[in-house]
Amino acid sequence: MRTRPLKVALLGCGVVGSEVARIMTTHADDLAARIGAPVELAGVAVRRPSKVREGIDPALITTDATALVKRGDIDVVIEVIGGIEPARTLITTAFEHGASVVSANKALLAEDGAALHAAAERHGRDLYYEAAVAGAIPLVRPLRESLAGDKVNRVLGIVNGTTNFILDKMDTSGAGYSEALDEATALGYAEADPTADVEGFDAAAKAAILAGIAFHTRVRIGDVHREGITEVTAADIASARRMGCTVKLLAICERAADGQSVTARVHPAMIPLSHPLASVREAYNAVFVEAEAAGQLMFYGPGAGGSPTASAVLGDLVAVCRNKLNEATGPGESAYTRLPVSPMGDVVTRYHISLDVADKPGVLAQVATVFAEKGVSIDTVRQQGKDGEASLVVVTHRASDAALSATVEALRKLDTVRGVASIMRVEGE
Repeated sequence: MRTRPLKVALLGCGVVGSEVARIMTTHADDLAARIGAPVELAGVAVRRPSKVREGIDPALITTDATALVKRGDIDVVIEVIGGIEPARTLITTAFEHGASVVSANKALLAEDGAALHAAAERHGRDLYYEAAVAGAIPLVRPLRESLAGDKVNRVLGIVNGTTNFILDKMDTSGAGYSEALDEATALGYAEADPTADVEGFDAAAKAAILAGIAFHTRVRIGDVHREGITEVTAADIASARRMGCTVKLLAICERAADGQSVTARVHPAMIPLSHPLASVREAYNAVFVEAEAAGQLMFYGPGAGGSPTASAVLGDLVAVCRNKLNEATGPGESAYTRLPVSPMGDVVTRYHISLDVADKPGVLAQVATVFAEKGVSIDTVRQQGKDGEASLVVVTHRASDAALSATVEALRKLDTVRGVASIMRVEGE
């Protein structure tokens, strides 16, 4: 074993960063044995130096992150501060001054991953980011390495624990969205400002990363169709139950049947209770990967939190340090297919549409005629009426998003249709 330690700079010391520092200290001997050399925490960049950080030598604390990554003796930089800047500049500066990087920054990777990979390659450094997607669940490396010889056609999963907790509580307790969100906040699953989670931004960033790796093409967060869960109602949950389904916020990345394009989307969807994703409870994550040779693979576990995310960070640290000792680098960006990302209008799936209609003869015939004229085939219809008003629930066969949008626009023009209560996609069949 080499006795000179590999030096590590830590950018950020919040929930994840502090846990990374703790594990590096308490498991130092094990990490050294696995790597083949000891690792030493050489500096920790923070915004509030006066805060007490148990187990971390105060002499390591600095507010000058730029000076830390420019030191020249740093072997690996761990970036867990998040956001676009100053993280992007600090990472590229680290590459320029000889350090490889381990990051948990999904937003930055989904926005500017290609440029970061190019910078890493230009300077002969590693860029690893297992912790950016699904916390402790090994997902990035299996896609990037274990399935490198296979052809991945679809990635489908639950990649945000906050929204899964909220939807699970709405399903199991009958709570409304606001009530379930309040419980998630009280338990620490939701941030004070939950927008990134409940509006699907977090899941969309992860979908962009997964799609890029799975399909060997460049997918940015702006390419991902995004819908959140704020419009999901208790009535939607109840309707799903009547269909033998539950509602989940899904990230779906697919290769087109002809192999000439890909799609990436995040939205709530009904999935059958028989589907394995339906049983993913509370704040857990789970992802299905469908590959030609391997078939269906499922990855399941805690998708967020200090310890799970730190586990992924430390796994990357071991891999990067081993590469450093061997004077090698791991796999970089693979974007050779250069496949275009198709718009949401081209996506084909099933739909569940709930309409408020007048309770009188001929309404169903009018509605069915509109579906037929727009080329959308109906699978099932359920109608309930009372006091001159009725609810009409239509479940379609597979149709494009563009065709369904045109259908809904035409339905709104009917005098007998009072309103469109909800529209939800049906997946997993």
